[in-house]
Amino acid sequence: MTGFFLGRQPILDRDQNLVAFELLFRQEENEEGVTVTNELAASSNVIVNAYGQFGIQNVLGNQRGFINADPELIMSDIISLLPSKHVVLELRETAEITPEFLLRCGELKKNGYQFALDNVTVINAQVEQLLNIVSIVKVNVLELDKENLTKLVAALNRWPVLLLALKVETREQQAHCMQLGFQMFQGYFFAKPEVLAIKRADPGKLALLQLLAVITSDNDIEEIEKEFKHQPGLSYNLMRMVNSVAGGLPQKVNSIKHAIMVLGRKPLQKWIQLLLYTSNQSGDNMSSALLQTAAARGKLMELIAIAERPHDKNHHERAFMVGILSLLDVLLGMDMQQIVDNLAISEDMSQALISRGGRLGQELKLVEANENSEVETMQSILTELGFLSLSELANIEMQAMGWANRMSEAAG
Repeated sequence: MTGFFLGRQPILDRDQNLVAFELLFRQEENEEGVTVTNELAASSNVIVNAYGQFGIQNVLGNQRGFINADPELIMSDIISLLPSKHVVLELRETAEITPEFLLRCGELKKNGYQFALDNVTVINAQVEQLLNIVSIVKVNVLELDKENLTKLVAALNRWPVLLLALKVETREQQAHCMQLGFQMFQGYFFAKPEVLAIKRADPGKLALLQLLAVITSDNDIEEIEKEFKHQPGLSYNLMRMVNSVAGGLPQKVNSIKHAIMVLGRKPLQKWIQLLLYTSNQSGDNMSSALLQTAAARGKLMELIAIAERPHDKNHHERAFMVGILSLLDVLLGMDMQQIVDNLAISEDMSQALISRGGRLGQELKLVEANENSEVETMQSILTELGFLSLSELANIEMQAMGWANRMSEAAG
């Protein structure tokens, strides 16, 4: 399953408090060393993922993020997308420095952006030019012996910059850097880069979620038909399914609108919910396993709701939907709040899905405890609910499993 990835390595102060993260380009979940061939593309990827996919608050919390900024990025408009309070722009002494580049850095500094100079091992003419811009210097302590490191620190102390010890790998290096007065530290001695990952939701599944939103929002049949017309494959599946289940009809179903009317809104809703678990483009077994669990959950929730309120069909349908939707966050790699926001569902359903709150939430907790064979939790919830015994639950679970197996065979 493809996804979005972002490397993140902590930067600590002298008391080992977290003060920032360096954000790193990653393409895979378990990457160690990464060869970057296009600096602008790599930095753009970091920015897009940090802000667009993960959310900068989730990535950084209240800390700043150090981001590699080559001259192309500094000169581009992309920088304006980055709030100055969130980022420290890392320059490299190997970068090509032009008068335009220095002017641009000066403008950005006036606008509140902070700069760091990365991977310094020596002070040369190039470094001296950049020392007038940066407020932090990252010294590569792994490349220097004790004598040369001491000399470099003494020379850097002539500038009003904070010193960050980069690539600290041993306790001895850390102790020596503390002694030399470094204010910040980064390296494997403290923490290796962590790779953050979120699954990239399958576009086909997102289209199904959109269709489900249209159906659950009580739109008229024309609106539902219009949504189906955007998805030819789904329309074909709908017609095929309705024609096969409606064998007793005097004539074949020959339009999407007719198919929706024959099937009915509630069965259509159930079918779309189940389709979410079967539209699997990745070729793995995850979706079929989730289909089985989600179908069983939905049916068991429905049967519990029938036992609770035998004549309240609306309650039965809401319970089924909560059960089915409760695994969508796992399947789509989306936050459950996002999924709920996309669907016009009732408050008690939202509460159940997001926080396991309310009556439906209690019943969902019961179903989850049942899946995990947590007998004590099950007994406690059943006592609170007060209308079902453990043996009765076992009986209706068998019915739910049978129904889920039939659904899975039909989908396969």
